[in-house]
Amino acid sequence: MNTRITTQAFFDPKAWTVTYVVSDPTRLRAAVIDPVLDYDFKSGHTSSTSVDQVLAYVAEHALQVDWILETHAHADHLSGARLLQQRVGGRIAIGENIRAVQATFKKLYNLERSFLPDGSQFDHLFKDGETFRIGEVEATAMLVPGHTPADMAYLIDGAVFVGDTLFMPDVGSARADFPGGDAHQLYRSMHRLLALPPETTMYVCHDYPPAAREPRWQTTVAEQRAHNIHVRDGISEDEFVTMRQARDATLEVPTLILPSIQVNVRAGELPPADENGVSYLRIPLNTLPVRA
Repeated sequence: MNTRITTQAFFDPKAWTVTYVVSDPTRLRAAVIDPVLDYDFKSGHTSSTSVDQVLAYVAEHALQVDWILETHAHADHLSGARLLQQRVGGRIAIGENIRAVQATFKKLYNLERSFLPDGSQFDHLFKDGETFRIGEVEATAMLVPGHTPADMAYLIDGAVFVGDTLFMPDVGSARADFPGGDAHQLYRSMHRLLALPPETTMYVCHDYPPAAREPRWQTTVAEQRAHNIHVRDGISEDEFVTMRQARDATLEVPTLILPSIQVNVRAGELPPADENGVSYLRIPLNTLPVRA
């Protein structure tokens, strides 16, 4: 049981996404993990509802936000990192392999020449195994590629925030068919997380619950090893890869993949405004795979 940090979750039912505020209550310092910028696909309007919930919690507990941590460039929601930073500060950070993701999607979207796939849009790029602090609490960034090349997990005082790499035991694992994804890498990354002490608390970034239960986002390494439907103990890499590739072939493209990634590779910044002062998203035609 961790005793030095406080974790507060905020669940967004539109994207099935969980944002976390992790804080050192003795020093009143905090990190926000995977914040959401609300986006209405039909109107093209963004809003701050989800960020406002985080801001209210931060203000209520008199927290100073030091870090805004992204586990990866999400394909199912827009990042609220830049808006959150504008309101309360903090350094926006992601794994250093974001450069590869940026390079891929700069080509796909034919982004403006001034967009550089060098990670400079973020304040800090974590290397695998790099440590940092939230108040007096040490945290470690762990590279867990497979869902995307840049996925990171954050190990903080007996808890690990795994992004999309693992889901709740009855949901399983993330897809591995996005550009740069790899089911073999995903299996090895999951086993890196499952090698943590059995009592380690595990927080997932999404939950897509079966009809019989409400959304949940907290489990343990021991529970995952015993019950995860995709990667519990005894399932081999070859078995997992065969299952994952067959399953991915049936999945639809996420609804918000086209708007979300071109914002998220910019650390939550909207594209530069045109001469009329309006930002526009680009929709490449006939480029993403089509699911039958």
